Amino acid sequence: MFKHAIVRKPCADMVKGITSAKLGKPDFEKAILQHNSYVNALKSCGLNVKILEGNNKFPDSTFIEDVAICTKEFAVISNPGALSRRDEKDGMKTILEEYYKNIFEILFPGTLDGGDVMMVGNHYYIGISDRTNQEGANQLIQILKKNNLSGSVIPLKTMLHLKTGLSYIENNNLLVYGEFVNMPEFNKYDRIIIDANEAYAANSLWINNKVLVPKGFPKTKKKIEKAGYITIEVDTSEFRKLDGGLSCLSLRF
Repeated sequence: MFKHAIVRKPCADMVKGITSAKLGKPDFEKAILQHNSYVNALKSCGLNVKILEGNNKFPDSTFIEDVAICTKEFAVISNPGALSRRDEKDGMKTILEEYYKNIFEILFPGTLDGGDVMMVGNHYYIGISDRTNQEGANQLIQILKKNNLSGSVIPLKTMLHLKTGLSYIENNNLLVYGEFVNMPEFNKYDRIIIDANEAYAANSLWINNKVLVPKGFPKTKKKIEKAGYITIEVDTSEFRKLDGGLSCLSLRF
């Protein structure tokens, strides 16, 4: 069960963020309202939410998941793969010290985005992507081993991040889309396959026995509810324009 979340408000310069979505520029005012609703959804799941102010130096900084990995006992400050995001990690140690005694860091030439890291119990799947390289994954695996946890790598072919097409929603249930559907690494899970026309909803978010689902994907929402979960719809249309999803917007621990 999670107790805490850390989020960062969108900044006005989010319109300059990295994107491949081709959905137009985000509406900043609308994004602020959607972010407020997201925070309220986290709180409704029982989380204490720390809200950081937006940072115009970094248009993508609202996607705070990419700059750290938070476990029960320790945190890891990542080294984002996109050069324009590399320095978003500055100041994270001070923030995380409010919650953790043990904080590690991924060091260059290793790169790692938190969006490429999926926790399943004591094991962490790490996507090798355009943002996360083998060196970054190796460093994280060594940190995990030192703390009695394990990790393994999953090479990506088409996805931006591992969690673009995978979401573990506990109880052995895994949302799966695209290149991950037939991967043998995931055969042991009860796979809930996401339809191609609802691919964005593969990034749904389990929090304390509830699942946050992006608004506008009724088939995925119905499948998750059929698996026994209470769902909460959250509109993230403006973040989708920057390739961002529900998990990207918070650190949860």
